[in-house]
Amino acid sequence: MSRPAGRDRRPDGLAPEVPLAGAVPGSDSAETGQRLQKVLAAAGIASRRASEILIDEGRVEVNGRTVTEQGLRVDPDTDVIRVDGERIPPPRRHAYVVFNKPRGVVSTMDDPEGRPTLTEYLVGRKERLFHVGRLDTDTEGLLILTNDGDFAHKLAHPSFEVPKTYLAEVAGVVQHKTIRDLRRGIRLDDGPVTPDSVRLVSTTAVRSMVDITLHEGRNRIVRRMMEAVGHPVRRLSRTAIGPVKLGALRSGELRDLTRSELGALLDLLND
Repeated sequence: MSRPAGRDRRPDGLAPEVPLAGAVPGSDSAETGQRLQKVLAAAGIASRRASEILIDEGRVEVNGRTVTEQGLRVDPDTDVIRVDGERIPPPRRHAYVVFNKPRGVVSTMDDPEGRPTLTEYLVGRKERLFHVGRLDTDTEGLLILTNDGDFAHKLAHPSFEVPKTYLAEVAGVVQHKTIRDLRRGIRLDDGPVTPDSVRLVSTTAVRSMVDITLHEGRNRIVRRMMEAVGHPVRRLSRTAIGPVKLGALRSGELRDLTRSELGALLDLLND
């Protein structure tokens, strides 16, 4: 795409900085921040020149305002920057890790009983990580580990209602009526629970696979739900936390959150 005619260029081919009449709404960075195209390039969105094209095309927002002028200064730590609607997270000064916890591993860094812990899977990581929430020893699947205390507090706090998805292998053939009952909500000994969604994945003569999403984290909630409707859990795996999915990550493996995953999580935690 050709650039707007008549724009002067610097010797290096980049657009010059443009003095601003005022800061981006919600930002104090008009004079002290970094040029937007530099921030986008540092985030791995595109080269600086390609980032300028994105700005020219009106595909970049800062604090809810579409930006089309070049040279705008922003604070990547505090300003909410989006490209094509996708949030670009701040520069990473912390680690955000997805871990597929194996069954039988305790969700702690140390266990006085000598059982396998998360620490054994973090060999080689230079950061001091801690887990956000926990999974029962007999439950496998997705855990997020980080060294960002504020992020961990928000992600674990029930007031943010981050949905979590589980795949449960349960005893017996689950009927569609049971799925409807679960969707409407059931009462446990510590109060009612209504899942965000329940889906029957498959059945055989002796067992069923059920996909359940909830936004609360009461102790052993999925196991108690399925027990209450007559289908005890045989095996349980957490497959997603909000927009973060386990995918093809193998048991015992870990990976860093992607830029889009972290941006989507920040949206959930900051709304």
